[in-house]
Amino acid sequence: MVNAILGFSRKIQIVRVSLFVLLVIVASACSSSEVDVESTTPSAAASASVRATVKGTANDSAMNKQIPAKVVRVVDGDTMKVSFTDGGKVKEETIRLLLVDTPESVDPEKPVQPFALDASNYAKTMLTGKDVRLELDVSERDKYGRLLCYLYIGDKMFNELLLENGYARVAYIYPPNVKYVDQFREIQKKAQQKGLNIWSVENYAQEDGYHEGVVKGSATPSAKSSTTTTPKPVTTSQPKTTVTYNSCKEANAAGAYKIKKGEPGYSAKLDGDGDGVACE
Repeated sequence: MVNAILGFSRKIQIVRVSLFVLLVIVASACSSSEVDVESTTPSAAASASVRATVKGTANDSAMNKQIPAKVVRVVDGDTMKVSFTDGGKVKEETIRLLLVDTPESVDPEKPVQPFALDASNYAKTMLTGKDVRLELDVSERDKYGRLLCYLYIGDKMFNELLLENGYARVAYIYPPNVKYVDQFREIQKKAQQKGLNIWSVENYAQEDGYHEGVVKGSATPSAKSSTTTTPKPVTTSQPKTTVTYNSCKEANAAGAYKIKKGEPGYSAKLDGDGDGVACE
């Protein structure tokens, strides 16, 4: 009887051991499954991160790529129309140079600002009909739909040339399009020290724009006592520039409006009513 009881007890122990081993195996399998699930998630995240990085690198590369183009027309010193090939088709775009601002010459609601025609004529001489390259920054367009870019002619960036020659000031600094702003400021500082063009009249070019009244005041100290209220900004403190227009249509296309007598581009044949202002 005792032997039978001992035998039965051994069988129970064997069953218990077997159940314990089975439980260990099951627990191990579950643990392994959980580990696999957890390890899969970060792997997928890492893969997504790599794709994002590759995508970002591709975008950066495209951003820095210079686009071949041809200048069709110069609107004014910092705005041009260009053509380029896209997908086998020739397209035309209006571009606005980044981080620079030349005096206004084409706003029909404002008089032509001092040095505006000088900047515009300089741009026309340098760029009209020329092959150029465009470099974009982060944001591609402004609120008017114009393409924002840095423009290269030969081995020179035209944005910098405007600053070097005192035809433009550093302006419209809107992140993230600030890639060259520091070096632009250095170039501007040198033009200021030399007193070139817009910097030849103290306080004309300022942080908030161009102040025509300062130019007039510097050229005509007695202006305050004058009864004439109509300013003549372009006739003061500017180098003489010979400009000839055959018609007002041609003048407007070149960015010239309300050309006053004595200003570059004025002629009696364009002043139909003889009031001293052509192409009104």
